[in-house]
This record gives sequence, structure tokens and C-alpha cells, in this order.
Amino acid sequence: MPPVRVRVFPILMALFLVIPIIEIYLLIQVGGYIGVLPTIALVVLTAVIGASLLRTQGMQTYLRFNQSLSEGRVPANEILEGVALLIGGALLLTPGFFTDLIGFFCLLPITRRPVVTFIVNRFNPMSGMDMGGVPPSYGPSGNNSGKKSGNVIEGEVTHRSED
Repeated sequence: MPPVRVRVFPILMALFLVIPIIEIYLLIQVGGYIGVLPTIALVVLTAVIGASLLRTQGMQTYLRFNQSLSEGRVPANEILEGVALLIGGALLLTPGFFTDLIGFFCLLPITRRPVVTFIVNRFNPMSGMDMGGVPPSYGPSGNNSGKKSGNVIEGEVTHRSED
């Protein structure tokens, strides 16, 4: 598959222009509907809830990361989940409702994990193997750690010279 070339600068410029406009629009609309002080309280409340959710989800992801390492698996999902948590936490601390929506999308496991799994599977060069190119049943030492996997076939190889 040929590499996909993406022009990052125009995309970032669009994001830095479009997202603040959306945020200002939503803040004005919500403020006009429920009032200024309730709108400010709602923005602060989403930041507090987001910080709490970030802490719990971050700890769970960290524990899964350590478990993957102890089992000899490359923690690709956990690393990408950590990146999603970092992005989600930053977006939730940014005042506004649109960024809060995206932030909660990144923090909630029900929405975060399918996206991360899709990314790992999409960009995994070795189908049926983990991100390190090693069959999943093999530990860090390179030998079978006693776990059985459906994609490992045991056998013997005999080399014959043709005389």
C-alpha cells in the first residue's frame, strides 16, 4: 500500500480556526439559553468530571500496560489508549462544550477502545502477530512461555542435502 501523504499545516489551520468558532457559538447559545453563571458552572463541572475520569481511566490503562508487559506482549493498545487519554484530558480542561464532547469521547472506554483497536489493527504490518512481529504466545525471551495460541504450529525441520 503506498504511503498516504497528508498536508498537516492546512488541517491544523482549519482546526485552530474552526474549533474556536464552534466553541464561541456554543457558549453564546448555551449562555443565552440557561444564563451566564450556569454556563460557566457547567464548563467548570465538565472539567472536574473529566479530571476525575482521566485519573481512573489512566490508572486502569497503566495497570493493563504493566500486565501486557509482564505477559510478554507489546502493549500497543494501551500506549494508544494513553495517548487518547492525554488528548481527552487536555480537551476537557479547555473551556467549551465542543472540546468537552471530543474529550469525553477520548476518555470513555466504550468509545475509546474500539477506535484504538481499529487503529492498531489497521496499521499492524503483521496480521495475526503483535506489534513487535512476534507470535502472541511467545514471551520476551523468545521461547514459548507455556501459553497455547491458535496460530502457532509446532513441528520439526529437517534439512537434506541434495547429493
